[in-house]
Amino acid sequence: MHYTVDLHTHTIASGHAYNTIREMAKMASEKGLTHLGIVEHAPGIPGTCDPMYFRNLKVVPRNLYGVELLLGGELNIIDHDGTLCLDEQYWRYMDYRIAGMHSTCYETGTKEENMRAILAAVRNPWVDIICHPDDGRYMFDYEEIVLAAKESGTLLELNNNALSPRQHRKNSFENYVQMLTYCRQYGVPVLVSSDAHFDTEICDFRYAEKVLEETSFPEELIVNAHLEFLWETFRKKKEQRAALGIEE
Repeated sequence: MHYTVDLHTHTIASGHAYNTIREMAKMASEKGLTHLGIVEHAPGIPGTCDPMYFRNLKVVPRNLYGVELLLGGELNIIDHDGTLCLDEQYWRYMDYRIAGMHSTCYETGTKEENMRAILAAVRNPWVDIICHPDDGRYMFDYEEIVLAAKESGTLLELNNNALSPRQHRKNSFENYVQMLTYCRQYGVPVLVSSDAHFDTEICDFRYAEKVLEETSFPEELIVNAHLEFLWETFRKKKEQRAALGIEE
């Protein structure tokens, strides 16, 4: 499968990644991407950038080496009510927002508590993508998550880095099989991402592809394999916010 966009990558601004924006864009160009998304970690992750970083994203060129840059943020779900870190005023400066659970920011609870948290994020009109909802340390009902994503138009991510043997997540492969099986059943699209923390990892989807193969997942439901589908998804989320009176 051919991909020309990777929407979940990080630079040195996140504190535990190792390349600059220029280096990431250059590698994306060399790999034949048309679009690269960079989502620095929001406060709560040790060593990441100050909130002012997001407020000043306007100074960054949006085309480097022929690659269009989309600049967003990776927000942390911080409690069982699905509260997101970082004040809403900073969300407005981002091209898009992804949200997920990280062990440094979220203390796992019962299945019911974890579901309340993630469903609140799925239904948050500001959230465009739920990142790496795969870690078995957080008990979930994947059918309910998929149905909530279908209703809200929020994308669910298949995260390659989460599946890497270097990670210490619990049952990621099996949990993604569950999630994608429900996505296929209900016609819910997914976004395949690298979660690259080094430039050579950009658009490296080798582990994610194994899940796609295991579930016989249809290409037409992979939004970053079809750019018009991806932009339409983002457009609908923006329309939802406008309908709610949210000014961007």
